[in-house]
Amino acid sequence: MRFMSVEDIEPGQYLGKTVYSANGTVLLSAGIQLTVYMINTLKRIGVTMLYIKDPEFEDIELEEVLSESTKGIIFKDMSHTLEAVRSGKDWSTKKVSVSVEALLEDVLNHRGVLLQLTDIRTTDNDDYLHAVNVCLLSAMIGLNMGLNYSQLKDLAIGALLHDIGKAIPLPEDASEEELNSHHTWRGFEVLKNKREFNLMIAHTALQHHEYLNGSGLPRGLDSDSIHLFPKIVAVANKYDNLIGGGGGNTNTPLLPHEACERLMASSEHELDHEVLVEFTRIISVYPNGTSVRLSTKETGVVVSQHRGLPGRPVIRIIRGSGDDMDIKEVDLAVETTVFIEAVLA
Repeated sequence: MRFMSVEDIEPGQYLGKTVYSANGTVLLSAGIQLTVYMINTLKRIGVTMLYIKDPEFEDIELEEVLSESTKGIIFKDMSHTLEAVRSGKDWSTKKVSVSVEALLEDVLNHRGVLLQLTDIRTTDNDDYLHAVNVCLLSAMIGLNMGLNYSQLKDLAIGALLHDIGKAIPLPEDASEEELNSHHTWRGFEVLKNKREFNLMIAHTALQHHEYLNGSGLPRGLDSDSIHLFPKIVAVANKYDNLIGGGGGNTNTPLLPHEACERLMASSEHELDHEVLVEFTRIISVYPNGTSVRLSTKETGVVVSQHRGLPGRPVIRIIRGSGDDMDIKEVDLAVETTVFIEAVLA
């Protein structure tokens, strides 16, 4: 498979990865042959990048941490939860807990896999996918930092529901104070009343926009006053917003390596350095299927990863075609003088 801009997709090509709606149902299944109508529809609903099947790279595998069944469960339960919150109805903490337990089971079974956030974003599924990505990133960082299962579960629930305050509708006669209240406060108020949840879950939602230097929201806390869980969620939240173009980011979504550089620039004054170090150990900087140009001026496609060396993947370079095709692979972990010069959209 190859990861390509939707602008470069041509009718007749085959979809390499399933596209989901917000409630977990399938919009387009992997393997379907794309038509002009399908491509235009994908553009209309906000899709910018797609995985496409390519005979020359059909052996490229995307090592997924979450199974398709787990994703379906979480998307469905998150859809029900947020719809209940929006309508002012009660919602099930048990369903949220079961979803998180399924996610943690997958995380524990794939702790050696570099995370590649490859699910296709649409305007319809963005909020739900963001919640799942932040939850997954946070859980993997927490696991690397030595949290026990009970701590991981509380962290993951807090991460999954970190933006729940955005779904809470304000009354028509809302006061100026209510109108100006930050979504983290609204989320805290909802979560602290869920007796089944550890209070730390509510504080994770409350503090995930706080910065170490005291410039964050809603209370301007400094580093010593911010709990570890929201420090972890802050890194996961910012990264997913950068690659997804959300969270007030009005620019084009960043590529993973660009987002990682932006995060590291925030070390110590906004984001926790220790958390960032563990983040770099679990994320794939150049996901499989990404087209790149090397410092040798050769172009190729990322085909596999090295655990612990996220910036030094294996690149396949193909020259010619048919009987004259020449294929070689460059392992950047071995070829230490060669580096990735650019990612080709």
